[in-house]
Order: sequence, then structure tokens, then C-alpha cells
Amino acid sequence: MIEAFASGDELADTAASAVARQLSQGLSDRGRASLVGTGGRSPGPVYDRLSRLDLDWAHVAVTLSDERHVDVESPNSNARLLRERLFVGPAAAAQFLPLTDYAEPALQKLMPFDAVMLGMGEDGHVASLIPGSPVMDQAMDPHGQALTAESPQGFGSPPVARITLTLSALLQSRAIFLLIAGEAKRQVIAQAQAGADLPVRAILQQDRVPVRIFWAP
Repeated sequence: MIEAFASGDELADTAASAVARQLSQGLSDRGRASLVGTGGRSPGPVYDRLSRLDLDWAHVAVTLSDERHVDVESPNSNARLLRERLFVGPAAAAQFLPLTDYAEPALQKLMPFDAVMLGMGEDGHVASLIPGSPVMDQAMDPHGQALTAESPQGFGSPPVARITLTLSALLQSRAIFLLIAGEAKRQVIAQAQAGADLPVRAILQQDRVPVRIFWAP
């Protein structure tokens, strides 16, 4: 299941093309499209490439898989990453729905998402579905009604309070792209595929949404 690339640049080229195809399909079919972005190191170069593409960005809505409850100027803000790497050039015309500001009915209007980008931690977490968090029982229900969950401080790195899309929300999408780097994370994927009880396993083992895993050293 893992698509391996020799470099982060090659990964970013392929991931950006794959996401752009999903958005273009949505725009062609429905006149609008939706993208779920993510934080971390791997997606930045993907955003750089997407930001320059000649899409009908004015009809693309963007939200996040999760957000930390920090100041919008904090380096730990995922919204800041989007602002600095995606919402520049042509993509500045996209509509942004911050998870911290919008209620679930607004998110519902974007579903099913055309493309969901996810990273993964070495503990197997995706979005802010973090092992040990007290919201996990609710947030990991694949058929749950809640689209978001609030994770208290003390979990994840940095251990700040967060809001996250639930597993149920993430699976209401047309395509999921998981971006990972480094041998340690490749081993986490292997463990999840072998049955280890990790949050990412719920993404990999479901059959509702196609998943592509992009990996670079």
C-alpha cells in the first residue's frame, strides 16, 4: 500500500497532483470542491505546489483535520501553515473554514470531502486522534454522529488542547492521502497493517474510502 519516493520533492509532486485531480473532479462534477488539510512537515511542500495551480479556487473550501488551541500566529498553528504555504498566489481565493470558528453544520455542507490530507505521528495518531486522549472512544467511532471532538491538553506534541475531526468525519470523503516520512513511521504503518491497535489502523483497514500512502525517507 505504500508508495515510496526517493525524496520529499518527488512525494510532494505526486501528492499535489493527486489532490489537484480530486479537486478538479469536484469542480467539474458539482461546481465546487472541498479539501481537508493537515499540519506537520510533510504537507508544506505539497501546499507550495497546490498554491500555484490554475484551479477555480474561489469555489474550493478548505478546512483542517485538526487544530491546536493556540494563537493564530503561533508556529504550532496549523492554520498559520495554510496561510503561509497554501493561501498564496491563485489559491488565496479559496474559502477557509477554521475548525476553531465553525460549527458542525458548516462542515456538513462540505461533505463528502473531495480530498483529505493526513499526517501521522510515531504513536500512530492521525489528525488529533491521539492514543490515551479521553475523547478517543467517541472520536474513533466510524459510525458516530459527531464530526469534531475536543482533546484536552496533556496529549500529543505539543501537549496543548486541540479540536479534531472524528474518524466518522474523515471517512466522509472521496479520497484520503496519508503523507509520512522516515523509516520509523514506515514501521508504524507496517505494525498497523499487521493489526496493531493504533489510530491509523482505522484509516487503513476500512473499505469506505480509497487511501494512498505516500512515503519518503
